Amino acid sequence: MDTGSPTCSFDAKRDFEVGRRQPGKRPPRPFNQPDAVAGEIFVQTRIEKFAWIGQPIEIKVIQVYLRNSIKLNEGICRTLDISGVSERAQQSARQRGLAGTEVALEPDRELRRQHARNRCAERQRGRLVGQVQQYIGLGMIGSMGHAEISDWGALAARIKDWGRELGFDAIGIGGIDLPEAEQGLADWLAAGFHGEMDYMARHGTRRSRPAELVPGTLRVISARMNYRPEAADAAANLADATRAYLSRYALGRDYHKVIRARLQKLAERIESETGPFIHRVFTDSAPVMEVAIASGAGLGWRGKHTLLLTREAGSWFFLGEILVGLPLPLDEPVSDHCGTCRRCLDVCPTGAIVAPYQVDARRCISYLTIELKGSIPAGLRPLIGNRVYGCDDCQIHCPWNRDAPITRETDFAVRHGLDRATLVDLFGWTQQAFESRMAGSAILRIGYERWLRNLAVGLGNAPTSSQVVDALRTRQEDSSALVREHVEWALARHAA
Repeated sequence: MDTGSPTCSFDAKRDFEVGRRQPGKRPPRPFNQPDAVAGEIFVQTRIEKFAWIGQPIEIKVIQVYLRNSIKLNEGICRTLDISGVSERAQQSARQRGLAGTEVALEPDRELRRQHARNRCAERQRGRLVGQVQQYIGLGMIGSMGHAEISDWGALAARIKDWGRELGFDAIGIGGIDLPEAEQGLADWLAAGFHGEMDYMARHGTRRSRPAELVPGTLRVISARMNYRPEAADAAANLADATRAYLSRYALGRDYHKVIRARLQKLAERIESETGPFIHRVFTDSAPVMEVAIASGAGLGWRGKHTLLLTREAGSWFFLGEILVGLPLPLDEPVSDHCGTCRRCLDVCPTGAIVAPYQVDARRCISYLTIELKGSIPAGLRPLIGNRVYGCDDCQIHCPWNRDAPITRETDFAVRHGLDRATLVDLFGWTQQAFESRMAGSAILRIGYERWLRNLAVGLGNAPTSSQVVDALRTRQEDSSALVREHVEWALARHAA
């Protein structure tokens, strides 16, 4: 093929790594790269013998599908000479490295008319579209159009406004360097405080290094949404040993679904402003150190009970994150305001807060009633009281929670009267009733067996009455050995 312009052979895997300096004596840099936000991502393609001319064009990632399928438009520094090269380019792409990929070169229609009128036209413009059907990390290849954003501070301010419009109570922007949190996690794991939560150690440094979890991450947008519901008084509920106490966060709809959907909408709103960019949404659903990230983003400080605290909302809120490949300005962290207070340590029913900022999950009631799959240690059962799903004692007694606001989110409103339910009533639910009433709730994930296990412990700690004993006896022959064990323990308590 003789186009009258020089040709070159380009192997993207061999010749080009996004975000790295190009080796000498190679073809011109094929990607326009104002921000090297995808440093470790390779574009695994091979396109040979394209005719290059000097007209620059801009092409961006235009759409993201599933994790293993990305429709990719990468910026190319030099335009292709359209005449005589399209068919060969497609053949080369299909036969020499772009397996399963469709490549099309579509010159601008008006320029094609020009070219038809004047075949001696010096330059044409084109578009290369490649659909790359292969896995490229858990993130996505970043847009090369970020140079169009002239004021990242103004964009950050708009992101915070959009977040509030979506129902978040605060938005902060933090960095991705968490060395202190990483060391603290390593020490906590080494002490065995994670119990059976093997997933806490499984992900290695990805938990404390967001850029390893999502390659190309530069910042983390941290979001806070209040969840304190309009409900029966928590302290009064705990004081009535015939009632079942469920952690306030679980009285309404599953927060994972609510927060994740809102964060995704926020990401889409940002994308409409910036074009496609590296991002991934999280809310207590992946190896992300949410409290460390949120405190670094200025949303609050880490309390001695290890939860995030703020002056405005105490700790009655959920956190969520968007890992982004955008160079947004960082927010300033806030100072610690716990002072000498240690109420959370002193009121913990099982002594799980073994030191300020350190919780032994193996003794924590939230771990015992939610994460632990097997038998609850007999020595801890009397200390659990009537707490059948989670525990809020450290939050109830925290001074910063005295005036925490009621949530504006209707999805977190109490369902099925769970803020006033009795242990006997809940213990009488059938499996069908449990699954039906807990549909859409975070409680559903512990399953019916552990639900009954927890209630049996609560009934064992309740005041002795014929109603309580009769309820326990209905489960003495339960099909689950786990349930039977805890029922027998509870009956023995009342017999004594």
